[in-house]
Amino acid sequence: MNRIKAWCVVFFVSIGVLALMPQAAFSKTKPAKEAAVKFTVPKRISATYVVTKNGDPFANVYEQFTSTKNTYTVESVTKGVGVYALLGERKLTSTGEITAQGLKPNHFELHQGNQKKKSLFTDFDWAKQSLVMTIKGEKETAELKPGTQDLASYPYQFMFMRASLKNTITVPLTTGKKLKQYAYKVSPDLKTIDCAGVQYKTLYLTPTEHDGAETKDIWLATEQNYVPARILVIDEDGHKLEQTLTELRIQ
Repeated sequence: MNRIKAWCVVFFVSIGVLALMPQAAFSKTKPAKEAAVKFTVPKRISATYVVTKNGDPFANVYEQFTSTKNTYTVESVTKGVGVYALLGERKLTSTGEITAQGLKPNHFELHQGNQKKKSLFTDFDWAKQSLVMTIKGEKETAELKPGTQDLASYPYQFMFMRASLKNTITVPLTTGKKLKQYAYKVSPDLKTIDCAGVQYKTLYLTPTEHDGAETKDIWLATEQNYVPARILVIDEDGHKLEQTLTELRIQ
């Protein structure tokens, strides 16, 4: 049971995890128009992470973001290490549009190995402002908030938010089972961290509230399109799950 529970946590760490709304991208206290910043969207971002549990090897995460002129695709695969490999690969896919405010998901899927019953499908009906989540064949709906992201898309939304990453941000995020908003405090000072021998200047995000269940901290690599360089989750039992960037390619 503890292994399954930890695997579920790493899932949220890897794409997880944090979870994080501007009016059109993620939101914050300043006018929404500040959230849009003109820059060249990478054609491809490939990122590899290692995940440890209390310092011990736990999983590897492989992610790829690809874009065309106005569409994007994100694929994220988590592979357990050692006994955790028995749980099978977890694959996340997000597809959607690229707008002036950032990523606008249209469809999200989650698959866990060959366990079809655990697959999740989410459709974003922006015209009707409706989020449709399919769980074990049953559909559940929720009001689709502006700027809502999914577990695969949200790490790549930060690059569109660079001018808005100040003070606090609130992010609406769907896990495929529910829609929840997360509030983060943005540190005013950059922090340099070491990831697999590479120094990254990072922007540090920490939760504004602690509900007693778990905490999630994020470090965004400011000179690498704000890709998460590190994610730290401490669950309700005190276990530490840390996801660290080991390889990054941006084209």
